[in-house]
Amino acid sequence: MTDIQHIPSLDPDNWDNFRARAHQMLESAIDQMAHAGEGRVWTEPPDDLKTLPPIPVQGDAAQTDTQMKALLPYGVGNTHPRFFGWVHGSGTPSNIIADMVAGAMNANLGGRDHGAIYIEKQVVSWCKAMFGFPETASGLVVSGTSIATLIALKSARDRMNNFATRASGVQPGLVGYTSTQTHSCVARTFDMLGLGSDALRKIPVNDAFEMDTVALQAAIDADRAAGLTPFAIIGTAGAVNVGAIDDLDTLADIAATENLWFHVDGAFGATAILSDKIKPRLTGLTRADSIAFDFHKWLHVNYDAGFILIRDEDAHRRAFSERPDYLAAADRGLAAGNPWPTEYGPELSRGFRALKIWAQLSEHGTDKLGQLITQNCNQAQYLADKVNADPAFELCAPVALNICCFRFTAPDVDLSRLNAEIVIQLQLDGVAAPSTTVLNGNTVIRVNITNHRTAYSDLDILLKATHSIGTKLVLERSFATT
Repeated sequence: MTDIQHIPSLDPDNWDNFRARAHQMLESAIDQMAHAGEGRVWTEPPDDLKTLPPIPVQGDAAQTDTQMKALLPYGVGNTHPRFFGWVHGSGTPSNIIADMVAGAMNANLGGRDHGAIYIEKQVVSWCKAMFGFPETASGLVVSGTSIATLIALKSARDRMNNFATRASGVQPGLVGYTSTQTHSCVARTFDMLGLGSDALRKIPVNDAFEMDTVALQAAIDADRAAGLTPFAIIGTAGAVNVGAIDDLDTLADIAATENLWFHVDGAFGATAILSDKIKPRLTGLTRADSIAFDFHKWLHVNYDAGFILIRDEDAHRRAFSERPDYLAAADRGLAAGNPWPTEYGPELSRGFRALKIWAQLSEHGTDKLGQLITQNCNQAQYLADKVNADPAFELCAPVALNICCFRFTAPDVDLSRLNAEIVIQLQLDGVAAPSTTVLNGNTVIRVNITNHRTAYSDLDILLKATHSIGTKLVLERSFATT
């Protein structure tokens, strides 16, 4: 009986053909990244790309390759130096190599004793050192800060009632605290943990958009008086709207006094600890019980690559560890290498994300990555200075890190609608891709800079185009209020 070669590339006669295909695709991918700074920032995908064809019954390798190459020009634009919307990382060419190796190994990082596991353990160890956590701490590579937050707050919730929650269900009356500027993933986590988003107290912020610690203490006192059980404070290092950093040391003091878990949402801002300029403002990170952050943002690792770091390894493992008979540990053989990563999170099947993180840190080093973070912060301040120097613009928030929020101004105009339209026109023209946010009830232009390719001249281009579009719209009286 003859075996059927279901996967053509497994047929020895096809390997030379596969090598040629792979080489051509690699060249196309490298060319795409090599020219990331040229042309339009974003291009809307054509209708034929949006068409949803039926699932193929008979495969076609050549057609598959053609379609994959056709995707390359239609990304979100985050590799371009004038992509300023949302905190998207910009990626690096070298990560293509790491993804190739990871793809060839096809390793499952849930556990077992194999080489990939030790690469992830190195990444965990490096993260402990980066944030001044003890060697006894634990960590896990995840898809992003949303999942990292879920892991951290489940550990916090379960520790509150000595892990009985895992069997008996959620203890009623648990409440946590964060600022009104914190990312929405925290409220979503309260929902997914069965606590309910109403159990997350949104504490007001000060003029710098940092959590009001006096209001925080008052909220904790009020909840205790009402018979509720506070269990966690969630601080922010780099708020998504304006980049604000909460007073982490004061939050750590309150958490210690009140015996609460202190978690920091540091999706992009936590990695600024590598910047000599920003590090002094992040000293409180070393006192956190847990830190959630992304490598795929300000450290330019290709998507996706997040991380959760937890001080109390025992609480972390007890919140997730489940070893049925078929996953029993052993001292030797493939079932060695314990404890396994699956004991620190919800996934058993896990890809080899750790390799591209390891490769990025190994190739470029923390000094260079930290200098790039400093450069982006300096660029945001440069933009703010240019805004302040031009009467056509108004700075709408202090520049705390790498985010500058401003708006184009004119008399007798609905400024919120005007600035929202300016952003859309910038995107459609392909000149730049900022986003919008709402500050103090006003829609403003939000410029986030997390790209190692961004130059000061790109910011000049942005402002010139913004001024031109804004002036044209005002003259057309498209958004006049009278």
